[in-house]
Amino acid sequence: MADKIRVLLSEEEVNRRISEIAGQISLDYEGKELHLICILKGGVFFTCELAKRLTVPVSLDFMSVSSYGDDTKSSGVVRIVKDLDESLKDKDVLIVEDIIDSGRTLSYLMEVLKQRGPASIRLCTLLDKPERRVKKQVKVDYTCFTIPDEFVVGYGLDYAQKYRNLPYIGVVEF
Repeated sequence: MADKIRVLLSEEEVNRRISEIAGQISLDYEGKELHLICILKGGVFFTCELAKRLTVPVSLDFMSVSSYGDDTKSSGVVRIVKDLDESLKDKDVLIVEDIIDSGRTLSYLMEVLKQRGPASIRLCTLLDKPERRVKKQVKVDYTCFTIPDEFVVGYGLDYAQKYRNLPYIGVVEF
């Protein structure tokens, strides 16, 4: 790993904020079962940490979509690489994403998933870059951190499949 990485959010900051968001989600879904949809690959680290802290019954499924490849900017073309294994019919769904920037992927994904008949569908993200938002209609219900327009890695986020395992959020200094 020859790249220099500057820490943007420490492991302690990330863990504290995930606990706070999990508390809010647990309150909002009290008395209900929550179906988490983890967006792979980056979302798996955040989803696992979030799920451990939720106090409501949770089921889990995985979906993989791609719009980046090995680049640092979205191509704008969204494709489903792995679809869900379970039906969403009448479930309270929470999509869990690592980062939202342009909103193209989530805009497309929300439309696809709404057609599958969930009771409700909300969006949770570890990181949000609203200044990069192209699809303004993407409403994020739970955001851990709003960050500046920098290319970040760690806690599941990668650069060409590297750095996902960092326990903090960092900025690759190119």
